[in-house]
Amino acid sequence: MPARSDRMHVGVFFKNTGHHIAAWRHSGSQHDAGINIQHYVECAQASERAGMDFLFFADSAAVREADIEPLSRSSQYTAYFEPTTLLSALAMMTKHIGLVATQTSSYNEPYNIARRFASLDHLSGGRAGWNCVTSGNHAEAYNFGRDEHYEHDERYRMAHEFVDVVKGLWDSWDDDAFIYDRDGGRFFRPDGLHRLNHEGKYFKSRGPLNIPRAPQGYPVIFQAGISDAGKELAAATAEGVFSGELTIEGSQKHYADIKSRMAKYGRATNELKVLPGLTAIVGKTRAEALDMERELAELIHPVVGREYIGTLLGLDLGDCDVDDHLPDRQSKTRSNAGIAMSVKALAARENLTIRQLYERLAGSHGKLTMRGSVMEVADEMQSWFKGHACDGFIFQPMTMPGDMNNIYALLVPELQNRGLIRVGYDGTTLRDNLELKRPPSRYLGKPADIREMAKQGY
Repeated sequence: MPARSDRMHVGVFFKNTGHHIAAWRHSGSQHDAGINIQHYVECAQASERAGMDFLFFADSAAVREADIEPLSRSSQYTAYFEPTTLLSALAMMTKHIGLVATQTSSYNEPYNIARRFASLDHLSGGRAGWNCVTSGNHAEAYNFGRDEHYEHDERYRMAHEFVDVVKGLWDSWDDDAFIYDRDGGRFFRPDGLHRLNHEGKYFKSRGPLNIPRAPQGYPVIFQAGISDAGKELAAATAEGVFSGELTIEGSQKHYADIKSRMAKYGRATNELKVLPGLTAIVGKTRAEALDMERELAELIHPVVGREYIGTLLGLDLGDCDVDDHLPDRQSKTRSNAGIAMSVKALAARENLTIRQLYERLAGSHGKLTMRGSVMEVADEMQSWFKGHACDGFIFQPMTMPGDMNNIYALLVPELQNRGLIRVGYDGTTLRDNLELKRPPSRYLGKPADIREMAKQGY
């Protein structure tokens, strides 16, 4: 097995006002953050000063399905920029930090995604990453001509083919195809151009892509599924996995499971970084951290909290009291199966009510929370990393910019002092940041058939 890095990789997940479901009501957040470009510029530049490997943006191509009462009391997924557009702007205001955006394979075409992220990679000088999701929000179907969302396993089968097509389109041009020979009148080498001519079960795309090969070869591919189908897609295609296990033991099993699946795809285990989402509630003392969490919990409106848990589980809990335990019901929506399993397991393990669940998970969206003093949280992160439960973390600040800046001021310096994360930047691309190799083109060393190209009109 290839040697694993002795250093964590750490990103930061930007979510407008912050990850806590009551963040927009808190003085530590920017209330209109979702559409405030200056807010994002300042947060991106602060994250770069802190040495984060990358920024990470989620996305949803629909307003969440919810009753109007809880929906009107929440800032989540209702007013925010399309993320690749936003990252294109942030690329101009940063120099080193990676720029990762979510885009769904369920409601896009491979050509659009390939072109969008190749463009972002060129704009940023090689800092783009694509988080490929299959859409956990069933409401997206209604915006794209469908009456219901794709079935879970079906959308993962689609995603396998989708990623293959995108990568094929990213290889449309050899790295040295564009020669810009003014004297000879030759803009590019004819044998440096390749049509994909893909015809599969779900997608058909001829190519070529109308942008040169990306600086990174391929923008870094992330994936977030933790179901069995999600882990298989990650093992086959992903270079970063945004995971969601809530215990070190669960994460160790998840980590080993994904890594063990990679060999059948001809991949080494160090070609993929497992990065749990982490809400780090950190103070100078443990009491200070718990006070911060309690202050935010008091801002959660019960109807918002109940709807939040219902969304995580794909359940309608509108008839439940928040002090009830979870009802024994099957999901009525095709939601994120992995998160739903983790949340149900937590509720059963600790016998939590709906209120206790939303207070516990309010800042993490079903992902991991570590709380305590600087030393306690740093110790726990180190334990996860050294224990092969992860290759690093993706911070999920409860409020932005408040809690994000608190993490950078208190926790990051301690992790740097321990040699667990980098100080500054060693390279220039996101692949450099994550210690990932640049993939060669599939056509490298294969001569082009000029006669066949001529028949096709080239």
